[in-house]
Amino acid sequence: CLGKVIGGGLPVGAYGGRRDIMEMVAPAGPMYQAGTLSGNPLAMTAGIKTMERLKQPGTYEHLDKITGKLINGILEAGKDAGHAVCGGHISGMFGFFFCEGPVTCFADATKSDTAKFAKWHRKMLERGIYLAPSQYEAGFTGLCHTEEDVEKTLAAAKEVFAEL
Repeated sequence: CLGKVIGGGLPVGAYGGRRDIMEMVAPAGPMYQAGTLSGNPLAMTAGIKTMERLKQPGTYEHLDKITGKLINGILEAGKDAGHAVCGGHISGMFGFFFCEGPVTCFADATKSDTAKFAKWHRKMLERGIYLAPSQYEAGFTGLCHTEEDVEKTLAAAKEVFAEL
């Protein structure tokens, strides 16, 4: 997981440990370590730029706002069309399930209608909306997502829920 974060979404090798162990690794210590994805310049630049962007005022507020609008709109569209659906979000991460809910543990999640979700997912793809292909995966918004993107997604979701 560290590599995905450090590389701003690009692959990079990363590891860590206690100070006494890390001081054994060159240049501080005698053990040499190298790898294809260790310190990749493109991934390092992406990571630095991501951190710079995340430090800008309003960044997390934007993620929370855009993600809240997206997930609340999906849930509303599903319920308005008569489907059992529940979910939520934290900042830029969201998830939802085709069941009454709430989903608070894996046992709750297994009560979801995965066949209905699969149909919903395929129909969203047909409309150019790419989401995680499983209810068990989290979805993510990014700083590049706009209100227009959310509106397009919600319009497609309403159509699809009406067809199910």
